Amino acid sequence: MVEDSGMEMPTVPSRSTPRRVLKDRMKNTSMLTELCTALDIHYSNMIEEILHFIRQTAVDDRRLPADSAELVLLPVEGFAQLEIPVPHVQETDRFQIHRARSTGTRAFRTGGSRNDWVWVQTGGEANYRDLRGRVVARLLAPFKIRNILSEAAAVHRLALVRILDRINGGRFYIPSGHIRVGNRIYGRDMRIVSIGAVIGQAQVIPTSGEKQWIVNHRIDLRTFNEIY
Repeated sequence: MVEDSGMEMPTVPSRSTPRRVLKDRMKNTSMLTELCTALDIHYSNMIEEILHFIRQTAVDDRRLPADSAELVLLPVEGFAQLEIPVPHVQETDRFQIHRARSTGTRAFRTGGSRNDWVWVQTGGEANYRDLRGRVVARLLAPFKIRNILSEAAAVHRLALVRILDRINGGRFYIPSGHIRVGNRIYGRDMRIVSIGAVIGQAQVIPTSGEKQWIVNHRIDLRTFNEIY
């Protein structure tokens, strides 16, 4: 059974790439501790992922503090929707808008909670064979965090995701164009990324309970546009 991806993709013309937009602000998520409660995620796991993200970013006055005692003081806004502009295959000045949802433990409309599948750029194009540095992940929480401890008071727009491992080295199965992915067995599966690294919604088919999935469409690797 194909999982409902909820893709809603109006086409918009643009002379430049539209920005990713965070929408549907979650209530009672003004601090990291409250965001973790809303997501049913242990606070220490969230802090570990944020600190890992900070260590990978450039050192400047806009960077978040690499101290958990300071991070807990920073104001946070959690959101339930991330709008992602994806360029058309043929028309480079037109974009589809993918609306990826992430409701934490809250119900979505009349159903259960919803955390959509997305594509995340985590490496260079030479990585992961046919996927060229891209992985499939669950969108757990798009959020903003403001560094009020610095003069710049920069706002960081981030996303907590749970990434899947590539099976068969991330190679396409040639007859179908599918790639198989599965739950990570070893190492970290949660990751904090900039929302700029979330490059589109993914649609997958479960093949082995909740352990393995097949990516449900071919990919044009030159421009990373999904071909339906």
